[in-house]
Amino acid sequence: MKAINKNRCFGNKPNQKFYAEYHDTEWGIPQHNDQKLFEMLILEGAQAGLSWETILKKRDGYRKAFHNFDPVKVTAMSDAQLQALCNNKEIIRNRLKINAARQNALIFLKIQREFGSFNDYIWGFVNHSPILNHWQTISDIPAETALSNTISNDLKKRGMKFVGPTIIYAYMQAIGMVNDHPLNCWLYKK
Repeated sequence: MKAINKNRCFGNKPNQKFYAEYHDTEWGIPQHNDQKLFEMLILEGAQAGLSWETILKKRDGYRKAFHNFDPVKVTAMSDAQLQALCNNKEIIRNRLKINAARQNALIFLKIQREFGSFNDYIWGFVNHSPILNHWQTISDIPAETALSNTISNDLKKRGMKFVGPTIIYAYMQAIGMVNDHPLNCWLYKK
């Protein structure tokens, strides 16, 4: 999609072309591929306390570090491999977040076995249909909701880390479970 002169929720600055592209081609668009769902779960967890722009800039580094987000390969990563990532400047070098990727991959695979796919599990919370919100502006969008709390609590009970309600709401937006493009955004849907 051509991204010139479009009013966006974010990514409008000239030096944010990659951010605008993410907005125009991913944010709020339903994702159903389990590997993509795992990628976004790890990236959203890595974002905790940081900006999404920072994570997007390091996305390729994450792909290399975590085997293109193949959860089976991530579960097989040794303690030494995870420790080595703490020195990898291409990702956020937070030991807890790095170790959480392997822990979350283990739980992700358990959920796949239980539900047939992670997609069936996560999209089941919205009856397999995106929630379309109608916010006036981006500042009207909440940081978390009752539903993100419910999903967060379920994932935590299963043993996942870095899946608090704010992270999960951002995840829901990223994978299109929630479409929060406000009325003034070119991607707003009636």
